[in-house]
Amino acid sequence: MSLKFNVEYFNKVRDRYYRSSKKQKSVILDEICQNTDLERKHVIKMLARGHHQGPKASGRTQSYSDASIYHLKKLWHLMGRICSKRMIAAFPIWLEFYEGKGFGPIVKDELLSMSSSTVDRYLRAYKAQFARNRRSATNSRGAKKFQAIVPLKLFEKKEITPGFVEADTVAHCGNSLSGKFAWSLTMTDVSTGWTNNRAFFGKGADETLSAIISIHDSLPYTLKSLNVDNGTEFLNRYFLEYFRRKNSVKLTRSRPYRKNDNCHVEQKNFTHVREVFRYSRIDHEELIKYMNEIYRDYFNPLQNFFTPQIKMIEKSRVGSRYVRKYDQGKTPCHRLLESGVLSMKQKSDLEKVYNSLNPIELKRGLSKKISQFNSLKKSLDKRRKEDIYLPSYYDVKRYTMK
Repeated sequence: MSLKFNVEYFNKVRDRYYRSSKKQKSVILDEICQNTDLERKHVIKMLARGHHQGPKASGRTQSYSDASIYHLKKLWHLMGRICSKRMIAAFPIWLEFYEGKGFGPIVKDELLSMSSSTVDRYLRAYKAQFARNRRSATNSRGAKKFQAIVPLKLFEKKEITPGFVEADTVAHCGNSLSGKFAWSLTMTDVSTGWTNNRAFFGKGADETLSAIISIHDSLPYTLKSLNVDNGTEFLNRYFLEYFRRKNSVKLTRSRPYRKNDNCHVEQKNFTHVREVFRYSRIDHEELIKYMNEIYRDYFNPLQNFFTPQIKMIEKSRVGSRYVRKYDQGKTPCHRLLESGVLSMKQKSDLEKVYNSLNPIELKRGLSKKISQFNSLKKSLDKRRKEDIYLPSYYDVKRYTMK
């Protein structure tokens, strides 16, 4: 048979083939193979080549619309790029405030029906473009004589009530630790995950203590214990003198070169500091007040009141691997209210602040403030380069020739 005849023959048989049952399709294929002397698989491919309408294709159907996937990616950025389990726990809170083009009740129901594995599957390729770096600037020289005063932290039991806090500092030094630059203080409650940040210029004892006092005065719970590392910004006479007057606060320190001793605050150093200000050098003292405004008025309320956290409740070893179990995601504010240690006034003040906030407005204000901060930093860096500019040999020669 000629090629032209085969094409016409397949065009006439194709519609009848796709309207038939599976048993009838087998009979039709036998008939075509007998008439054309072609292989069975080749016949199937030829019949499928010009087919556009027919029964549903095999495979897994798409359960969620493109609109829900689009808003899922947008919400992932709004929520600070948190993990899927925390996103699922945050959806009931955030979707009450969220608005966007194409977002309606159907998309909302689809997002609320998603599981954490579904969120991971849709965001896996989208997350792959983001990376992270690490840099440490802890200096324990000069703190040796104070290490004997502050005892090491004991790991006999886990803190299950609010008030046990870990503290650490992050250097905004860029690629060099020389000179003076901005630092961020992070204080995290181990039980609830409640975290506060403050920025200060230079790693002096006075500056660090002022940031600690600022956070201490703003805590919605009573500080019972403070665990720090072995750096000189913590282990100094100003720091010890302040907490000596606070008889109810117990001071402890982590073991040198053991970051896991302060694992809760070390984790927050990335999520609460590096995710906001990244790894560039900040060496303009004028920027400190803007950093504190971002921390105090936007980022910390967003994380403490509206961003759920999951905590590991059990860890066991099965053969050669560890099996970890986690609790249901809850915000630090909800964990604090459920702890039962707050006084009536503390609980009332916390609920009053929570009811006055809107996560979408906080996120938009945060993005705007960070954009303004980056623009101001860029202009200050440019001005500094212009001030320290020195003419080159060729510039001097060109000027003298004129």
